[in-house]
Amino acid sequence: EMSMIMIRPQVFLSMNFAQENLEKLHWNGRKRVRKKRRSMAVLKEEKLQAERERLEKMREFEHQYARYHYICGIDEVGRGPLAGPVVAAAVILPRDEEILFLNDSKKLSEKKRNALFVEIKQKAIAYGIGIVDHKVIDKINILQATYQAMREAIHQLQVKPDLLLNDAVTIPEVDIPQVPIVKGDAKSVSIAAASILAKVTRDELMRKYDTLYPDYGFAKHKGYGTPQHVKVLKEKGACEIHRKTFIGKIVKDKEKE
Repeated sequence: EMSMIMIRPQVFLSMNFAQENLEKLHWNGRKRVRKKRRSMAVLKEEKLQAERERLEKMREFEHQYARYHYICGIDEVGRGPLAGPVVAAAVILPRDEEILFLNDSKKLSEKKRNALFVEIKQKAIAYGIGIVDHKVIDKINILQATYQAMREAIHQLQVKPDLLLNDAVTIPEVDIPQVPIVKGDAKSVSIAAASILAKVTRDELMRKYDTLYPDYGFAKHKGYGTPQHVKVLKEKGACEIHRKTFIGKIVKDKEKE
């Protein structure tokens, strides 16, 4: 049998070997963590650079019309829904102000839109929001109501714009030079900012209407003609904020039943 004196050196050697391995594992682990952090930092920087390049492309019209001092983006939300108002926004952004992730409101998550809504209002030189309700829409038609909402938004601006960049339309009865841009909310930072203010404002209004008329699901579909919305309309008929000129066929179908 081996004596304790003979065993101890082997035990110490094994313990030392194990300790060395643990230290190597710890060191290698720390190297991997540092490498991963460096990779993440590089990736983050690459993403940031790509975002800045995307935003620069969205300043094409702002650069093209740089001779105008105050350039205002105009956009609307809510032309298509069966219920609720049409909302327009006008936004004048500082020339050199960076607002990351600014984009067409339809391409952004609700969380991102809400965050940008706050940032845009904080950084804008001026902004205005025009709201035209369902009654006026029924009275003068949706196109004229949209123009009215846009004029109201412009009127609210504390600074008069030198140029309007509009999403696809030319607004009548406005004495400011205008440039209509098809799909402008995806091509101009100014119009994109306006689209976000209009979208967030209208969505919040529809959530409030949902508390008044809970059967219709306004908080979810915001008044658009989803299958669920049409189904409830056929079952219950219209509520106060429905656009009568938009739902005539649906309501008539219900009356025939």
